[in-house]
Amino acid sequence: MKNKILITYSIPKEGLTQLETHFDLIYPEKEFFTKEELIELIPHCIGLLSIFNREVSADIIKAGKNLKIISNYGVGFNNIDMNAANEQEIIVCNTPEAVCEPTAELCMGLLLSLSRQISLCNYGLKTNPEFEWGVMKNLGSTLRGKTLGIVGMGNIGKSVAEKAMVFGMNIAYHNRKPISEIKWKDAVYMNLPDLLEKSDVISLHCPLTPETHHLLNEKEFLKMKKTAFLINTSRGAVINEVDLAIALEQGEIAGAALDVFENEPIIHPKLLTQKTALAVPHIGTATIETRIEMSREACQNIIEYLKNGITKNRVNQAFF
Repeated sequence: MKNKILITYSIPKEGLTQLETHFDLIYPEKEFFTKEELIELIPHCIGLLSIFNREVSADIIKAGKNLKIISNYGVGFNNIDMNAANEQEIIVCNTPEAVCEPTAELCMGLLLSLSRQISLCNYGLKTNPEFEWGVMKNLGSTLRGKTLGIVGMGNIGKSVAEKAMVFGMNIAYHNRKPISEIKWKDAVYMNLPDLLEKSDVISLHCPLTPETHHLLNEKEFLKMKKTAFLINTSRGAVINEVDLAIALEQGEIAGAALDVFENEPIIHPKLLTQKTALAVPHIGTATIETRIEMSREACQNIIEYLKNGITKNRVNQAFF
């Protein structure tokens, strides 16, 4: 009898083929298993393939008496109770490779839409018969020569930087430490206050941790240029949404484009009515190709660890 792997959500089955050759899969008949169903099923499973927007709580983890690994479908893992996983010495993995390029693509799309008022003009043309055209109407902001300040220069941050340089942007970044790679010699390392003050665009690519929770709030928005744009494709709670709504309303910054929010799917109402705020429903990795590749990467984590005892995408290696 094969060991069992519990799949919490109906992710693409095309990506599960290799996992199915090694293990018996418990797959939801509907969109996802409820918390109660997970608690009932997980005691029989050696692995859990979880989804980034569904909580894996302590009581779910504690019910997993035979659980060895949780492979999270997504780069973030703040949906998992890491303390509970560490207490039970359960390996936690993510899927950083599959999500990199699509998230960077969306980031640039948001930046272009915001800086050139694409979404705003589209809405105006479709809803207002008197929407004004003209040489000095609907003026946006060009990207060439502007400074992109990246907070979190990991794989996604670097991919965004590469794409932005094609548009002629200068790159500054804030990271836990400067990057030593020679290809980034022209990217300027800055502390966060300097980055906020000097950048024309701030793009967030950091994980959500106690240190980064509300990393940007009223104090930080006041440091930014009034002409600056803010892009967030990382985690919603890195930004204080109440303070952001006020900053936009008062013109402290020129605009914000958000793919993630503090209390998804709930969005601060002022961000939905503010013309200088662009919002999309957490679609950073939402392509058919990416969803299949995320399935494969999440499965590979499980196979590598349970067959060989190692996996490159482990995120809690420091704890045990």
